[in-house]
Amino acid sequence: MNAKLLFKTIFLIVVLLLLVLMGMHNQQNIDFSLPPLLKQTIKQPAAIMYFGFFAIGVLAGTILTAGGGGKKGGGGSSSKPKNG
Repeated sequence: MNAKLLFKTIFLIVVLLLLVLMGMHNQQNIDFSLPPLLKQTIKQPAAIMYFGFFAIGVLAGTILTAGGGGKKGGGGSSSKPKNG
């Protein structure tokens, strides 16, 4: 197994554990307001807010790292015709 993949997996598990702990210990309702986008104040349990922010962060990170690979070197097909 790739060490980098193992490290990323362990890191994600730790982050998810922190998310679960925050949800367990922050059950009170909180007010969330974002005047430019939302006209009303949203009242939700803190755990749902943490989960929402985490999900937005994961999606943003996925979008920023996805694609953009371009064509990498390797033994792919070449544009030169083969002789013979």
